[in-house]
Amino acid sequence: MAQQGAQLDGAKFCCSICLDLLKDPVTIPCGHSYCMSCINNFWDEEDKKEIYSCPQCRQSFTPRPVLVKNTMLADLVEELKKTGLQSAPADLCYAGPEDVACDVCTGRKLKAFKSCLVCLASYCEKHLQRHYNVAPLKKHKLVDPSKKLQENICSHHDEVMKIFCRTDKKCICYLCTMDEHKGHDTVPVKAERTERQRELEVSRLNIQQRIQDREKDVKLLQQEVEAVSRSADKAVEDSEKIFTELIRLLQKRSSDVKQQIRSQQETEVSGVKELQEKLQQEITELKRKDAELKQLSHTEDHNQFLHNYPSVSQLSEPTDSSSINIRPLRYFEDVTAAVSELRDKLQDILKEEWTNISLTVTEVDVLLPGPEPKTRAEFLRYSHEITLDPNTTNTWLLLSDGNRKATYTSKKQPYSSHPDRFSNYCQVLSRESLTGRCYWEVEWSGGGVRVAVAYKNISRAGGSNECGFGYNDKSWALQYYNNSYEFWFNNIETPVSGPVSSRVGVYLDHRAGILSFYSVSETMTLLHRVQTTFTQPLYAGVQFYSNNSGDTVELCKVK
Repeated sequence: MAQQGAQLDGAKFCCSICLDLLKDPVTIPCGHSYCMSCINNFWDEEDKKEIYSCPQCRQSFTPRPVLVKNTMLADLVEELKKTGLQSAPADLCYAGPEDVACDVCTGRKLKAFKSCLVCLASYCEKHLQRHYNVAPLKKHKLVDPSKKLQENICSHHDEVMKIFCRTDKKCICYLCTMDEHKGHDTVPVKAERTERQRELEVSRLNIQQRIQDREKDVKLLQQEVEAVSRSADKAVEDSEKIFTELIRLLQKRSSDVKQQIRSQQETEVSGVKELQEKLQQEITELKRKDAELKQLSHTEDHNQFLHNYPSVSQLSEPTDSSSINIRPLRYFEDVTAAVSELRDKLQDILKEEWTNISLTVTEVDVLLPGPEPKTRAEFLRYSHEITLDPNTTNTWLLLSDGNRKATYTSKKQPYSSHPDRFSNYCQVLSRESLTGRCYWEVEWSGGGVRVAVAYKNISRAGGSNECGFGYNDKSWALQYYNNSYEFWFNNIETPVSGPVSSRVGVYLDHRAGILSFYSVSETMTLLHRVQTTFTQPLYAGVQFYSNNSGDTVELCKVK
C-alpha cells in the first residue's frame, strides 16, 4: 500500500496534457498545474478565440494569463525524480486505449478496478472504496472491468434491463413488459441465468466427457500409428531379407549354369582338339607318305621300283571323321532358350503374384472406410479406364475400339490357343485387376447381357458352372434379359427391381467388400448391393446371354 501511495502521489505531479512529470511547472489561475510549454502550446491554438481555458476544468480566462514558474512544484518534481518512481503511475495505473477507465476520475483517468452492474459504472481502486464501506453499496454486484455496461440499459426506456423475455429471447426492462412485451413469458434475468447456468454446466460436462473420449481416441490412434510403423518396419526388413535370398538364389543358379556351360565347353573343346590333333598327325603322315611315293614314282630302275613299292605303298587306317558333319551346329543356343523360358515364367509368376502382394499391402487399413459416393459426380472420382483382355475372349466374340467393345459374331474368330480363354461361355474378362475403390460403366445393345466381376482363377475350359459368371462362388453378375434384372452368385438367382436402362454403373470398394450395381440414365438408381469379403483382386467381366449376332457390349469412357 505504501508503494501504491507513492505511485498515486507521483501521479499528482503529472501534466494532464503530456501525461508526464511536470517540466518547468506553472500554475494557472484556476489552480491546475501544467508544463509551461504544454499550456503555452494549448493556448496558442486558442489565440484566435482570445478566450483561454483550463484543459481540465474548462474555466475561461481573459486576457491570456501570464505564466510564472512554480518553484515549489519544480523542487518537488526534482525530489520525486530522485526517488525513481516517476514512471510507475503512468505505466501501472493510468488507463490506456484498450483499458476500462474509471468513470469517477477527472483529468487523466486511472484504470478501472471493478465495474458495478447496479450503478452501471466502472471504478478505480480508490473510488471503489465506497462500495466496500457504504452499507447499501455493499449489496451491489461487482464484476471485472467491462466496456459493455451500457448494453444493460434499455435503448427505448433508458432503464436497467432486469427481465428476460423468453418469448422473444432477449433482455428487457420493466417498462417493456407493459407495452411491446405485454403478455409475453418473462422471468427475472437472474432466474433465467440460473436455468441457463444449469444447462451450461450440463453442456460443459458433455464437452468434458467428449474431451476425455477424444483424448482416449487420440491415444488409441497414437498406439495404432506406432503399431503400424513397427509392423511396416518389420515387413520392410523381412521383405528385404526374402528378396535378398531370392537374388542370392538366382545368382547361385546363374553361377551353376555358367559353371556347367564352361565345364561342358571344356569337355567339348577338349574332344574336338584331341580329334584335331589326330587329324593333324594323319595329315603329316600322309604328306610324308606322299613324298615317298613321289620319290618312288621318279625311280628309273624298274627292278628297284618294284622292290621298294610294297613297303612304301601301304597306308595306315584313316581317322573316322564322319561324325563331324552329322549334327547341326547349335552348340549352346538351346541353353539360352531354356534360360529365356525360365525368365518368362518367372516374369509371369512375378506379375501374377505382384498383384496379390500389392493388394495385401493396400488392404492394411487402420481406419474405417469413408462414406460411399451418393452422386454420379462422386462416383466418377473413382472411375477406372478398363479394357478387355484378348487372351480371355471367347472365339465367338470380336473386340474393337481399343479392346473396350465386344461384338457377338456368327463366325468363330481365329484366335490362338491360350489357357486363359473361355472355351464355351461367350464372355471375356478385363486386362486390369481391380482393388481399392473403382467405378466403371457398361453399355449394351441386344437381347441380354451379364455384367460381372470375377476372380482370375475362375475356370476357363468347358461349359460347367465353374466357368460361367454368376454360377459359382468366384464371380458376381447382374443379368439383363427380357427387360428385367436378376442378380446371380454361386448359381443362386435374386430378382432385382429398378428402372431398365441399357447402361449400368458398377461401384467396387474392395477393402470394404462392397459391390453395387446402378441403373444409369439421367439419374443413378441403385439396383443391387453386395456386402461380402473379397479375398483376391477382381476383374471386370461381360457375358453375352442371348447370343444374337451383332449384339454389343462396351466398357464406356466416363468423365
